[in-house]
Amino acid sequence: MEGNHLSIGQVVKATKGRDQDRVFIVVGKIDDEYVLISDGDLRRIEKPKKKKTKHLAKFNIISHDVKDRIINQKKMNNAFIRRELERLGVKSLD
Repeated sequence: MEGNHLSIGQVVKATKGRDQDRVFIVVGKIDDEYVLISDGDLRRIEKPKKKKTKHLAKFNIISHDVKDRIINQKKMNNAFIRRELERLGVKSLD
């Protein structure tokens, strides 16, 4: 389940690093190798984590609300990210 083709709004799980087994949403794409991820809690939207795509496992879930807000440059807060992860039914293994 390697995360090669990740899109904005995609739900992913970290497989390596300190944030291993935590669930995030892709909030930015740097290039084919790196993306920016946030969960609205540990990694807030103001300072998303830069992560290699090979260290992420992707779910077949895309948050269209998050994707639309990022593409249209609308305001988004951390509570919205947390609610969206909860609404989509994915939880971290804290």
